[in-house]
Amino acid sequence: MCSSSKLPATMEFPKQNPESSSQSKKIGRGKIEIKRIENTTNRQVTFCKRRNGLLKKAYELSVLCDAEVALIVFSSRGRLYEYANNSVRATIDRYKKACADSSNPGSITEANTQFYQQEATKLRRQIREIQNLNRHILGEALSTLNFKELKNLEARLEKGIGRVRSKKNEMLLAEIEFMEKREIQLQNDNMYLRARISENERAQQERQSESMMQQGGGHVYEPAASQPYDRNFLPVNLLEPNHQYARQDDQPPLQLV
Repeated sequence: MCSSSKLPATMEFPKQNPESSSQSKKIGRGKIEIKRIENTTNRQVTFCKRRNGLLKKAYELSVLCDAEVALIVFSSRGRLYEYANNSVRATIDRYKKACADSSNPGSITEANTQFYQQEATKLRRQIREIQNLNRHILGEALSTLNFKELKNLEARLEKGIGRVRSKKNEMLLAEIEFMEKREIQLQNDNMYLRARISENERAQQERQSESMMQQGGGHVYEPAASQPYDRNFLPVNLLEPNHQYARQDDQPPLQLV
């Protein structure tokens, strides 16, 4: 494999055309030698482009990575260009402090302690303000407020009461609508149950009539209607004399033979 990779001595490489080499240089961007640009115009144009690119990269770094960035650029004519997401002076002070703390490790702990103490003080103040505000809303400790503060408190309370009432009315309307729908549903269920009950009663009566017809051989016997009793009415045969039995006087006397 090594012998095959060697080129024969008689092989000649084609000569490159200078025009084609210049075209290839134009197509691809080659490396630029880092040195001072002698041409004033080109130097000024390059400064503007590079400066804008550097400021853009600093902005992207501060936004994407949440980093504190401070950029300071002086042109050859002495003009100042800067960018800082916080403040250039604050960033420089932080840089000086970090450089001083790096030489003294104990100062880092002191700085952290001081920072946390400041944060704790700030949080305690916020908690105290919130507690006072809650008392003011409940109508307590109003003697410390002036007329303007009382007026602002009144406006805030009225706005809050309006929101509470609107929410209450909204909930009441929703509840009324739900109850109306529930009433309609219950009425429909009641009508359905009544229809089912009437159907069951009709079916039961039909079954009873069929069973009575089967027991009576196909005829249904109904009891005769009882006549009302009249105590002033007597049968005729009770008033007439009985002809079957004659009196003793009408019979002939017995004779002894």
